[in-house]
Amino acid sequence: MNWANRLTVARFFLTLLFVFCLSSTFPFNHTTALFLFIVAGITDYADGEIARRWSLVTDFGALMDPVVDKIMIAAAFVCLVAMHAVPAWVAIVIISREFLITGLRMLAATKGRILPAEKMGKHKTAWQIITVLFFLGMLALGEIDRLEAAHWWALTWRYGGILFMAGAMGFTLYSGFGYLWRNRALIQTAS
Repeated sequence: MNWANRLTVARFFLTLLFVFCLSSTFPFNHTTALFLFIVAGITDYADGEIARRWSLVTDFGALMDPVVDKIMIAAAFVCLVAMHAVPAWVAIVIISREFLITGLRMLAATKGRILPAEKMGKHKTAWQIITVLFFLGMLALGEIDRLEAAHWWALTWRYGGILFMAGAMGFTLYSGFGYLWRNRALIQTAS
């Protein structure tokens, strides 16, 4: 297993630790979860760079990297729903888009085609990660002297959260519908 693939596997285990920390009640659990999510995000960037730069692209990496990315994002949004940070419908839309695009890629694979990730999908992922980081950062700040009682903290949580969720939702829907539209011939031939 090459280094890019090891980083992908490490990101999966970092995601499990992230969920454990976010679901626990030990001191500074939110700060620890934030740190783990940042490290997982760095591995996401690093494994792709390593694979491309040193020609280490493998079937394992091509399949598992996007799957682990989706697990990481889905886990983060599910945890944020449980913490009442994000409405359930936001998480459902984000996770549903990922399932639909994964299904489309599987359909393409049955026809001998590979549907690569698109630039808009990368922007979507970036906005989703930034949204998660915003909420995790606010939760981590809340662990310091109970800042969640502060007026500025509550306003930032509410209006900043709305702004970041709107961006994540916009990119999620736009990239998802665009991807489906550009590959509509594939869907039509399958039905």
